[in-house]
Amino acid sequence: MLKQRVITAVILAPLAIAGFVLLQGAWFAFFIGAVVAVGAWEWARLCGETRQSGRVVYALTLGLFMVGLYRDQWPVIYYLIPALVWWLFAALMVVRYPAGSGIWKGSFLRQVFGLLILLPAWAGLVWLRAQAEGLWLIFALLILVWAADIGAYFAGKQFGRTKLMPNVSPGKTREGLLGGLLVSELLAFATMLYLGWGPVAMLLGALGAALVVLFSVVGDLTESLFKREEGLKDSSNLLPGHGGVLDRIDSLTAAIPVFVACWLLIGSYLE
Repeated sequence: MLKQRVITAVILAPLAIAGFVLLQGAWFAFFIGAVVAVGAWEWARLCGETRQSGRVVYALTLGLFMVGLYRDQWPVIYYLIPALVWWLFAALMVVRYPAGSGIWKGSFLRQVFGLLILLPAWAGLVWLRAQAEGLWLIFALLILVWAADIGAYFAGKQFGRTKLMPNVSPGKTREGLLGGLLVSELLAFATMLYLGWGPVAMLLGALGAALVVLFSVVGDLTESLFKREEGLKDSSNLLPGHGGVLDRIDSLTAAIPVFVACWLLIGSYLE
């Protein structure tokens, strides 16, 4: 398993980095859109769609949404508001699960949830890449989430005692969550000191980093919740050793809109 994970990572990591660095505009939107469309294909499975044709239709439908939204160039705030409302609702779903799960048992409602998860994540990355410091902002987001994941893994392995959400994901612990937060905050503070941010900007940045990390956990737990509902371990087996695309980007789907919202606030303060 470890060998498969390493081989897959070695192949995919350079491709992902090249896509982020070399592509801009419509090509970048298409690159991210292709990844998101595969995620939509997997999400249809979490909605209870067993037919391959139904999963393909759902992915194509989301693709058409992305084409239309890119063509119309909607302001990013139009994506952020429904995304932030959705992730607050998702956090409530995760905390209360299995209570209330009967409300969203239907396949159609879960498909709507998928649009709220995937479209704003795609739009947020496209918006970030279009900014003057877009590439660095995207790498800051990725490193922040990955650092939290790594910190949570080692803190949970070493100190984990209290389950975070045993009904949703038995492997996660509160100690792991705190460890991930600590690592990400230390990294954020070091970066802000290096950039010469003032005290108020650093305070806002620290709060923003904490929110991004906390909602990245919500994104992870939300996918775990729907996989548990369908009795699935992974969203698919497309990535040997890693499961599916959604298994790799579930944290980012929630972190991206929160990061964009925080940057809109902090970025305007820094100007």
